[in-house]
Amino acid sequence: MLQLLRKIAFPISLIYALVVHVRNFLFDTGVFSSKSYRIPTICVGNLSVGGTGKTPMTEYVLRILAERNTAVLSRGYKRKSDGFYLADAKSTVLELGDEPYQIHRKFPEAAVAVDADRCNGIEKLEKLVNPEMIVLDDAFQHRKVKPTFSILLTTYQNLYVDDWYLPTGSLRDAKKEAKRADLIIVTKCPLGLDDIERNAIEAKLTPEKHQKVLFAHLAYHDCVSDGSEEKIPLKELKGRQVALVTGIASPGPLVRYLDDLGVDFKHFEFGDHHNFNASEIDKFKGYELILTTEKDFVRLKGSVDRLYYLEIAHNFSKKDELILQRAIEDLF
Repeated sequence: MLQLLRKIAFPISLIYALVVHVRNFLFDTGVFSSKSYRIPTICVGNLSVGGTGKTPMTEYVLRILAERNTAVLSRGYKRKSDGFYLADAKSTVLELGDEPYQIHRKFPEAAVAVDADRCNGIEKLEKLVNPEMIVLDDAFQHRKVKPTFSILLTTYQNLYVDDWYLPTGSLRDAKKEAKRADLIIVTKCPLGLDDIERNAIEAKLTPEKHQKVLFAHLAYHDCVSDGSEEKIPLKELKGRQVALVTGIASPGPLVRYLDDLGVDFKHFEFGDHHNFNASEIDKFKGYELILTTEKDFVRLKGSVDRLYYLEIAHNFSKKDELILQRAIEDLF
């Protein structure tokens, strides 16, 4: 049914594509202006709607910048606050949004701010924090800011070159805009991706001369956590009554990973950034253990007992890891 609806919506996708191309043309020709800033900025983004691993990549970049005075600026999708908001020790997930709150909780040494107006957000951070670097989370389409360095993510299962525009496909920006990236990272690759397939994917993406293509796979922690010191090894979930609750764009890799481990679970799947209500929580709160993603955990915490999350991260080959690290360090 979904595939049929997407086909029916094809004429709408053509209108959407036209609007996207016109908008980019106006920026390219200088009718709309882009602004650069004194403080270096790293943009982490994609051309599609969700599911490429932007938050784990932002966290990866923050680990590289661990010794620097770094700020993160995000839109703060579905937050309840307005305008510019700088996180502090009392900030909540409602004020920041789930992904910025997750980053704030894991990287308390970094200044985390949200603002739909990225230019205003950068200028406020310059005055209030004066960081050495600002990481712009999910900002590839926000062309009013011209970042110092751009990282474009695309998934192994759905490369942007094979995708189409909303609502028929998942593209929210034009494929040709990939040329603005400095690094293209193919995420969610299978383990053991060989050089032949890497070269074939790179040839398909047709990178510009200045661009490098890197490859990453998802790595899952070997324990689930309740946000405190308590951790349970994943292997001990076997034989337990587990509810898997996801409100993310692409839960497929996590579902397959748990299946491969032999964990028996009931999957309660919701849309990306879903705000859970009491009747929905009632459906899974009676399970022996409720397992969720780190992003969903920050929204469910306090509403559900026996709640645990499984942490994920991007992993690179040593060669690709070094390329990414050097590219970021060279910005200083």
